[in-house]
Amino acid sequence: MSKDQTLGAAILVLSIVGIIAYGVLIWYFPMIVLEVTAFLAVAGVLGILAWIGYTLATTPPPQPIEEIEKELQAEAKKAEGQASAPAGSQPDKPATK
Repeated sequence: MSKDQTLGAAILVLSIVGIIAYGVLIWYFPMIVLEVTAFLAVAGVLGILAWIGYTLATTPPPQPIEEIEKELQAEAKKAEGQASAPAGSQPDKPATK
C-alpha cells in the first residue's frame, strides 16, 4: 500500500471514530455539545471572513490598465529601435579606441 493510500485509510478510520464519539457525546451531554459545536462553527466562518478581510486590506491595489499599456508601448518602441539599428553598432555606448 502506498503512502497516500495509508494516509487515506487513516483519515477514513479517524473520521468514523470521530462521528461515533460525537454521537455518544450528543447522547450523554446534548446541550453542552451542541453549544460547543455551534460556537466552533460560527468561529470558523468568522475566522475565514477575518482572514479574507485582512488579505484584502493588506494587499496593494493592482496597476491601472492604462499604466500597463503605456509600459508595453514603451517597451515595444524600445524593441523597435534596437531592431532597426545596424548589427554592429551600439547606440547607447560611445565608441572606444
